[in-house]
Amino acid sequence: MSLLTTATPTTSAHFSAPLLPSSHAHRRCVAAPLGRIRRPRLVPVVASVPDPAAGPMEYTPWLIAGLGNPGNKYYGTRHNVSTDAAHLFVCIPTITVSFEVGFEMVDRIALEEGITMNTIQSKSLLGVGSIGEVPVLLVKPQSYMNYSGEAIGPLAAYYQVPLRHILLVYDDMSLPNGVLRIQRKGGHGRHNGLQNVIEQLDGRREFPRLSIGIGSPPGKMDTRAFLLQKFSSEERVQIDTALEQGVDAVRTLVLKGFSGSIERFNLVQKYKFHRV
Repeated sequence: MSLLTTATPTTSAHFSAPLLPSSHAHRRCVAAPLGRIRRPRLVPVVASVPDPAAGPMEYTPWLIAGLGNPGNKYYGTRHNVSTDAAHLFVCIPTITVSFEVGFEMVDRIALEEGITMNTIQSKSLLGVGSIGEVPVLLVKPQSYMNYSGEAIGPLAAYYQVPLRHILLVYDDMSLPNGVLRIQRKGGHGRHNGLQNVIEQLDGRREFPRLSIGIGSPPGKMDTRAFLLQKFSSEERVQIDTALEQGVDAVRTLVLKGFSGSIERFNLVQKYKFHRV
């Protein structure tokens, strides 16, 4: 049976559109067991417009997932850029904090939007909140990169998130370090984490993705060794700048959909390091 039509929840989390926890809920760090966390007050919200020319607004949440590997040993590595900031606010002792570029991006979004990552569900660390008035579910799979789909597939089904609102954030060796790219859909490009997500979504590829360039291995360097390598000081500055720009791009995508702003963003990113 398709994961897109059925899933078994692993907690009593509530995220049914058009209701969303108040933006003031869960701002404090929580040390109590998850079963004792008080449910937040629900308030009505509107959701995003996937295409401004498509008509009326939808009451549809976004699922934004950063792909990476959990564990402190991966902190600051190329393969973890999508999640590194969550350690700024998580203080539940039973949660394993995750790190990587996909993880870092999710953490930056959480920090900027005031969303606390304090729930465990479907092999993931979650944060529920909103961008503007659009409900969002921030996700950091704890199933390791190559099995990311085992976390994301059931979550998308449980929260009834359509494919067009599943945004994956991940590292991309085909892009120069610090260069970003947003796409409506695509293949897996031999990225194991992305491939597993596609498999868990019944082979469907029609979901947006934000790629974060981490460069390619120099010479004959082993790919795995390259991915688990720390960034140089110069590369780190480029990544930090990219993360700031990525938060703005994600905010634009969620609020306005694939508008001309996203096309301009991709063009600027493509030539950002070119010198005339």
